[in-house]
Amino acid sequence: MARVAVVGSGLAGFTAYQTLRRALAPGEIAVFGTDADPAAVWRVRAAAIRQRQMRSESDGHTSPTSFPGLAFSSVRGRRSVRPLLDSVLDRYHPTVDEFLAHVERLRERSGWDESLVLRRVERVAAVDDGFELDGERFQHVLLALGHPGLNVPDELRDDPRVVHSYEPHEYAPTVTVVGAGLAAATEWLNALAAGAEVVSVRRREPARRPLNVPRQYFTRRGLAGYHRLTPRERIERLRSLTAPSYPAGAQWDEPLEHATQEGRFRVEPSLNGSAQVICATGFRRGFRHDPLLARLVAEHDLETADDWLVLDPDSTVPRLSDARRTLAVAGAPAQWAFPAADTLAGARYAGHRFLGRIQACPTP
Repeated sequence: MARVAVVGSGLAGFTAYQTLRRALAPGEIAVFGTDADPAAVWRVRAAAIRQRQMRSESDGHTSPTSFPGLAFSSVRGRRSVRPLLDSVLDRYHPTVDEFLAHVERLRERSGWDESLVLRRVERVAAVDDGFELDGERFQHVLLALGHPGLNVPDELRDDPRVVHSYEPHEYAPTVTVVGAGLAAATEWLNALAAGAEVVSVRRREPARRPLNVPRQYFTRRGLAGYHRLTPRERIERLRSLTAPSYPAGAQWDEPLEHATQEGRFRVEPSLNGSAQVICATGFRRGFRHDPLLARLVAEHDLETADDWLVLDPDSTVPRLSDARRTLAVAGAPAQWAFPAADTLAGARYAGHRFLGRIQACPTP
């Protein structure tokens, strides 16, 4: 039986892999995925919304430790200490190009390609002292499956005007943007810059916060309080944390105010006759939308709560992890353990705890 497998070759799997490399050689880790470039999917989505800066701050990277962050490498690239000064005030945001260059550097030096198995895993099954991945056995498995697909409201699926914000697109003269999170706010500005008349359709007013989840949930104290919540309280907290939000600031507000005064931007409760409808509605949520997770839950009768797979605080699956084996989850499906699991910091959190379980477990 091989020892360690990561299922998923996107940014969550890549970030977790970097933590594993602190103790394991590339030949000791098998990474199953469908693309050799860990940023391949993210790259397309960022380009689709014309994203230029990361929402995350200096520690929003794929290295195994938070420090040093991307601000340090930006100092060299920009030949300025400004990134470090901004980082102290939580105001530093690396560019998309800086982030992608960072990923490529880590890919080259970490042995990622040596560990990669270009194959989609369809089924994970518990066996004696480990798990079987489509016929191959491993003692410890980390599921870094990412988001289970783009979310398009049912009533818009057959509308020929519709494109998802994370799919490549241009802008029509009249555009309706459905949604109110960061992707939606970015699309408002993109369409306005392209000369369009823009309508925002939203169910609720978005929260204005710098990160998609408040900073307190990235701290030990904040996370400890979250883990003390009852299941019902945790469900309610997760629902509130996953509500749409985007940062405050003049870079967002001033263009919208000017466009409103010009009659080119307005908020409406429902669709109108715009030539184009952009669904900035994020991703499908919940384990039921991921075929591998849904099958795992059904075949092993795993505990769930509403849309979430119930996990221990260290991101492991309780019923299938013990002193002999580990099944852990990283990325979006791991929010029960870490509210910001769909961030790079969340993937790093899961990766470190997965490595701790591996090191504590004797080799068969």
